[in-house]
Order: sequence, then structure tokens, then C-alpha cells
Amino acid sequence: MKHLPLLGCAILLLTFLAPLAGAAAPGPLRPNFVVILADDMGYGDTSVNGGSIKTPQLERLAAQGRRFTDFHSSGNVCSPTRAGLLTGRYQQRAGIDGVVYATPNHPAYFSGLQPIEATLPELLKSAGYSTALFGKWHLGYFPRYNPLHHGFDEFRGYVSGNVDYHSHLDNQGRPDWWNGLKLESAEGYSTHLITQYAEEFLRRRHERPFFLYVAHEAVHDPYQGPHDAAQRARGGAKTKADRRPVAEVYRAMMAELDRGVGVILDTLEATGQAANTFVFFFSDNGANRNGSNGGLRGFKGSDWEGGHRVPAIAWWPGRIKPGVSDQLAISLDLMPTMLAFAGLAAPTARPLDGMSLTSHLLENQPLPPRQLFWNGRAMRDGPWKFIVDAGQPHLFNLQSDLGEKNNLAAQEPERVQRMLARLEEWKADVDRDATPQPKSRMEVQ
Repeated sequence: MKHLPLLGCAILLLTFLAPLAGAAAPGPLRPNFVVILADDMGYGDTSVNGGSIKTPQLERLAAQGRRFTDFHSSGNVCSPTRAGLLTGRYQQRAGIDGVVYATPNHPAYFSGLQPIEATLPELLKSAGYSTALFGKWHLGYFPRYNPLHHGFDEFRGYVSGNVDYHSHLDNQGRPDWWNGLKLESAEGYSTHLITQYAEEFLRRRHERPFFLYVAHEAVHDPYQGPHDAAQRARGGAKTKADRRPVAEVYRAMMAELDRGVGVILDTLEATGQAANTFVFFFSDNGANRNGSNGGLRGFKGSDWEGGHRVPAIAWWPGRIKPGVSDQLAISLDLMPTMLAFAGLAAPTARPLDGMSLTSHLLENQPLPPRQLFWNGRAMRDGPWKFIVDAGQPHLFNLQSDLGEKNNLAAQEPERVQRMLARLEEWKADVDRDATPQPKSRMEVQ
């Protein structure tokens, strides 16, 4: 449980709740939830979206579920998207607008998800759900930030941005494989271990509904397949392992992640839990230059579409009718959606920025018009995308120009001014209530 003076604030959030629109549970049983998060997988990396890398299990997931073509991560790098996912709020409000670095001399090394934030696992746990995270955390390195202090009953994986897939050392050469609050080494390829933990969790006898967060490392660097050697040694040293071409290894990493998705689906079906389990797959941001964003402009770390338009699939047999959705959605929507499916309510003290997708998923109802924002530099308003890059305004109609090639800013000066003003309003709003982050070791120990 949380152990700081702000604990009372977090508990108070659970007592001041307001009903979500359409929050009634869709059936007599509260569903289980499984969120599968890929790391740095681009929109064009998977064959589901026309990519060259065959991902048969993701194709299976899409064939049986709802594939989104206009789904976005709330951030364009790892930590921010994860903060947004777990709080249902723009990550800037949590003070996590960039990567939480593993380098001790970097100011962001002391940052993390603060106890005042109301998280999805906390709310579900308060309603009787079992909660587990297997894989990547990346929301704080210090013990006070551990997932067990944010509503997870179980955590096995790593707290940094990436580890060696075999030696499980972070990029500073430190051991980083945890079982709850304890460092605990494990033998095996990280993708396989994450899949193994998830399968074991699903095969247990569950008396209560559960929330399972499967946060894969793939296809983030270091680029290592299951049969490659470790690249990192303790203290930051590099091994002399032979390196295969990145493109070759990338495919192997995608194959293992895809296989893991199949294991989860097979296990849900074999244990009779599929009919009462909502599964959502997406990536935390777009691909870097080693992957494919399917013709979208830009890569991970940018606010062009390639930085945040990501593969996404919703699956719930018998509930979600298979098909393709072109509705504008974002990872912030998952928290209100799952709260609604569980028949729960959203916190009013820290209002959610996402919207429930329940009516769209269950009844194929269109989502209402909305505006979305990225990092104070880009926004969406219907089909219109406005972005400030290198100090210059850019405007695109994504309906006819998905590749963001034809800048219409000069032809649409009034629209540019409206969207720029709205973007400035958003920046002021998220800055106004942003949670402060520690700046020194003394503040986090």
C-alpha cells in the first residue's frame, strides 16, 4: 500500500466518485481485463496493418476483435504513455511528460508516478479485482514508486526503460528484474518470461475478476532474439557477443511477442475465461527508424503521426463484434472504458481526460467529436491535425493527407489561429494542476 503522507489524498479519491456515462456493466459478471502493451512497435510493423512482418496471432486477435486505424498513444515515448494509461489523464498532469531516465545524474532519474495519482489498478482493486503487472514499469526507479504501491497485487519484471533480454541488466549495468519489492534474478529471455508469468497467472483459479497488465519489452532495444547472447555485463560493460543485422533480429523479436499474444488467447480459451475477458492490445508509441510506421510521417519521439498513431485491437468474444474502427481514440480512453465495463465510477477529484469506448465497442456507436493533444506541440480536431515543428505551424487534413505532406497552414489561417489558441489553453490547463516531481535523491528516500 502507499506509504507517504499523501496517502490520505489517494484514499479520498475513492470516496468522491461520479458515475461515468454509460457506466453500467454489460452483463451480470464484471469482466476480467488484459492489457497487452508492446514497446516501440510501429503502425506498419505488424501484418495486421499491412506490414511485412507476419504476426499471425495479432491477425487472429484482429479477426476476432475490433481493429482501430486511428488509435493513438498519449505520448511519443515510453514513460508518458504508461503514466497516461494508468491514470486516464494526460501524463503532463502527473508531471511525467518525458522519459524517466536510468542515469543517476539526470534530473528525471528521481521522477516517478506519485502516490497522489489515482490509478486504474487501485480503483479496480478497491472493487474486488485481483491485479498484476508482468514486464516493464518505467514509472520510477526508487522503491516508493514500485507497482505494488500503485494498486498492483503482483509485479514481476523490470522498473527501467529496458533491460538486456538475457542478463536483465539495465543500461547502467545494474540488475533489474523484480518480484514485487525484491530484486530476484530469473533465467530466460525477457519476452518468454513475461509470457510465462502471464500464462501462469491466467491458469490460476480466480475467485475474483482480475486486471492483468502485460507490458512487453519487445521490440525496444537492445536488439536480441531468444537465441542471441547477452550484450550487457554488470557495471555497464559490453560483452563481445556477435551481433546480427538489426532487421533480422527485429523480426525474431516480433515473432516472440506475437507468439506470446497467442499464448494469452489460448490460455483464456482453455480455461473458459475468454467469454468474460476484455483484451486490449496496443503500442506505447511509434517505431524508431529500425521499425516501420507504415508510411506515416515521423518516428518515436516526434509528434508527427508516426510518433503516436499505433496498432490497436480490442477483443471480447461474444461482446465485441469483429470489424475495423476508424474512430479517433487514444490510450487515455482505456481507463474510463474499463471502469465502465466494471460498473465503477471515475474519480472526480482528478477528472479523467479519456472517454469511455463502451458504446462504440459493444454497439458500434460513433464516438462524439473531440480534440486530442500531444506535448503542447500538436493537436487533433476531427480530421484536422495541427503541429508546431521547428517553430513553424503545420496544418493537415488527415482524411486526405495521412502522410502529413501538404501543409495547409497558409490556406487556413483562421483555423490555425483557433487551434493554436486551443493548444495554448491546454498547455496552461495541464500545467496548472501538474503534480510536482522530486529533483534530488533526498526527496525520494
